[in-house]
Amino acid sequence: MTAPLRDLTGSRDQTGSNDLTETPGAPGASDPLGSARAQLWNDVRDGDEIGAIRTVRAAVEAGNAFESVLLDLIAPVQARVGVEWAANRISVAQEHAATAINDRVITLTADVGVPDPDPAQRRGRITVACVDGEWHALPARLLAEVLRLRGWQVDFLGAHTPTPHLVRHLHQQVPDVVALSSSIPTHLPVAHAALTACQAVGTPVLVGGAAFGPGGRYAKVLGADAWAADARDAADLLDQGLARPDVMLHQAVDDLPHLIDQEYSMVARTRGELVKEVLGELEQLFPPMARYTVQQRRHTAEDIAHIVDYLATALYLDDAGLFTRFLDWTADILSARHVPAHSLLLALDVLGRRLSDFPRATRVLNTAREALAARPESNRTGESV
Repeated sequence: MTAPLRDLTGSRDQTGSNDLTETPGAPGASDPLGSARAQLWNDVRDGDEIGAIRTVRAAVEAGNAFESVLLDLIAPVQARVGVEWAANRISVAQEHAATAINDRVITLTADVGVPDPDPAQRRGRITVACVDGEWHALPARLLAEVLRLRGWQVDFLGAHTPTPHLVRHLHQQVPDVVALSSSIPTHLPVAHAALTACQAVGTPVLVGGAAFGPGGRYAKVLGADAWAADARDAADLLDQGLARPDVMLHQAVDDLPHLIDQEYSMVARTRGELVKEVLGELEQLFPPMARYTVQQRRHTAEDIAHIVDYLATALYLDDAGLFTRFLDWTADILSARHVPAHSLLLALDVLGRRLSDFPRATRVLNTAREALAARPESNRTGESV
């Protein structure tokens, strides 16, 4: 596994969808922003910030509502950034630059053709934040801008908001709702703690983001008050109002009784040891690793760490499908970089032996291994790791 899997956490999506975006369609008569999307994609791909600002401002000045510009122009182009990176058609640096440009474009365009909100139409106060460890703030930023357009007073806390700071903010500002965003499934245990803490002070929690799974399945599992597929759905849902939760103190095991077996805790606590042990056994099973550079060894260790993190999350949710989807997506990433997808199988075998006394972990690993082995390229010969 010498492809840069350490960059997987920088992707837009690992589940096939994004909370605020969709892949842009072809321009057409019924798609007034189609041509602008094509141009904005060219701008951000080429790192042309001035061109991107010009493209988006022109769309606003042409009479398109700013909400539509945000969600039908900027958001789909951002989704395409992730798709193109996953397909190995743009680099990590290009992906980061494109995201930064889109963020700047929002800031520098918000004052063009956007009327000042009418205080008489103020709907309430909402806090929008990314969960602790979540650095992909653009989806949450788009939601914050849409809610401002809809008349909400928005406190946008940005990326990586530690739960204690979030709760302190709730006590100080007393918003009507908290909207939490997370793109990476491995942040779900932290998201669970955050939403539980918010509910404990009587604030309802709306969640969104690819981390919450297809159809928002994990939002319900974790006890969120509501889930929205995208910013429009979120704004529409908030227009209807969310009831304040009953203030109560409870632990994760109250929502997820399977955690009583301690498998999640054991895997999460011994993450570093597992990575070290798996790496050491791989070195014995695969002699070419002796020729790896220091950087290659570090990358391989990071790859294994990602696998362990996703396994732990699958155990937290008791959902083998989460782990299988991650590995299937990872196999696609590896294939796009000409690394055989079956290179993951050896790592799963070693990890399985290390966790043979853990029934749920064994089931999750076996399910994922069977899915990977069924991929056509898994029968090919090639380098194993």
